[in-house]
Amino acid sequence: MLGNGRLRPKPVGAGLAAVVARSQRVPWPLWSEPYRLVARDLGELCRLQTARGLTALSWLAAGAAPDDTEWLYPNQRLSGARQEYMYGAAAGLAEPVHGLVAANWRWAVSAGHGGRVVAPYLAGQAYPDDGYAAAHAAIALAQLWERNVELRPALAAAWAATWTSAAWCTAAEPHGAQGTPISVFAYPSVPDPRPPGLRPWIARLLRLRARDAPAG
Repeated sequence: MLGNGRLRPKPVGAGLAAVVARSQRVPWPLWSEPYRLVARDLGELCRLQTARGLTALSWLAAGAAPDDTEWLYPNQRLSGARQEYMYGAAAGLAEPVHGLVAANWRWAVSAGHGGRVVAPYLAGQAYPDDGYAAAHAAIALAQLWERNVELRPALAAAWAATWTSAAWCTAAEPHGAQGTPISVFAYPSVPDPRPPGLRPWIARLLRLRARDAPAG
C-alpha cells in the first residue's frame, strides 16, 4: 500500500464504496439566509462530516467496514457513543493516511480559490441525483465561504475528510481494473496555517500541532 511516500490503495469493494458515497449525502443548505441560523447549523454539520469522512477512511484503510453501518448516516448532532466511535476511528488512522486529509485541509484554507473547490464538491456529493439542489447548495456554500472567514476551516475540514475518502476509492478503481498501482491524489503541501475560526474539534480531528491549535 505504501511506496515512495505515496499511498496506493487496494481494490475497494462495491459495498464499501457505496458506504463512502452514502455518507456524503447530507443536507447542506440551499440558501445562505437567514445567515446566523445557517452559519450555526453549518458548523455542526461540518464537524459531523469531518468525523464521518475520517471514519469511512479508516474502513477504507482497513479494507472492510463493520457489518452494521446504519448508525453512520443520521444527520443529527454528533454526540455520545457515536461521537466516541468516530473520534476513536479518526485517532486510530495511520499517519500516512491521516496526513492526506491534513494536507488537503491546509491547502484548502490557504489557497485563494479554496472555496471554489470545496463548495461544488460538497454540494455535488450531497445531491447527486438533483442538479437543481446541487447548484443551489454550491452557490450557498460558496457565499458562506466568502462572507465568513471563520467558517472556512470547518468547511475545509468537512471537504478534506470526505474528498480524501472519495479520492481513495477513485485511486482504487484503476488498480482493480488494470492491476497498476495508482496513488491517492493529494493537494500540494503548504505550511501549517492558523486561520480565524480554528475550533478545538478541528485541531483534534486533524491532529494540529500545539502551536497551531486554539486554546480551549
